[in-house]
Amino acid sequence: RLDTAPAAYHLGYVLGPRINAGGRVGQADLGARLLSTADPHEADALAERLETLNTERREIEAAVLATAFEQAETRGFDAPLVWAAGEGWHPGVVGIVAARLKEAANRPAIVIGVENGVGKGSGRSISGIDLGAPIQRLAMEGTITKGGGHKMAAGLTVEEQAIPAAMERLGMLLNQQGAGARGAADLRLDGVVMPEAVSVDLLNQIDSVGPFGAGAPGPRFAMPDMHIFHARRVGESHLKVSFGALDGRRMDGIAFGAFSNSTLGSSLESAQGSRAHFAGRLDLNVFRGRTSVQMIIEDAAIPE
Repeated sequence: RLDTAPAAYHLGYVLGPRINAGGRVGQADLGARLLSTADPHEADALAERLETLNTERREIEAAVLATAFEQAETRGFDAPLVWAAGEGWHPGVVGIVAARLKEAANRPAIVIGVENGVGKGSGRSISGIDLGAPIQRLAMEGTITKGGGHKMAAGLTVEEQAIPAAMERLGMLLNQQGAGARGAADLRLDGVVMPEAVSVDLLNQIDSVGPFGAGAPGPRFAMPDMHIFHARRVGESHLKVSFGALDGRRMDGIAFGAFSNSTLGSSLESAQGSRAHFAGRLDLNVFRGRTSVQMIIEDAAIPE
């Protein structure tokens, strides 16, 4: 249930995953039926079904991600290609997991689910590295059964026994584009803001020039030299943080997925009582009838 007016964030990260859940792990037409029905009772039933499927999708994704992350980390996140493959991995989540690996390593990533000796994989790339063309080349060479895509995302089918050689060949082609020379991903900051300057009015002014998305990202701010008053784990992988100046205003922040594929959660959790520099976006938070602005924490640095 939304306590505020729907925004672009809700479409992309709240409603979107639930509408897509049917196509990933259930019936592909459920989302379309929900959006097109004029019957409120049918809409309620479809929404409940999609919510259940989305929960199932998250559980499947978490299990695959844990194993894939371990595999990829063992091979090395500094390779030009990060990849993982596993028996029985659900085809509906391999693309999501590939995106998570890409974000963690700042490298192109491929995740392959194997069924009956055949691997079907999905890949995600990073800015400046074309993934689709090399995969099409592998298909033309006969290294994989088939494959295609565009610069930022691609899919492939490959015989199980050919997976290691195919991934090695793909890594070589990506390295020719400089994939292996990439460092950590950069966060582009649009300004510096302090808790004292943050308000609902400021957020409304920012939202007035939206909506924001892939082609027009919302502003990202730095909050330097903040004292961490509290940091606690929320759910399976998120971290809730209370921070601010010792003699000034406090505010809350949340780091989604901070424990799933990075050291952000453990670093901030162990830094309670110390200082940190935060980077992230401002977001409206409504809890028990109280409206406030929180920071969606994307990264942090602990001063030495």
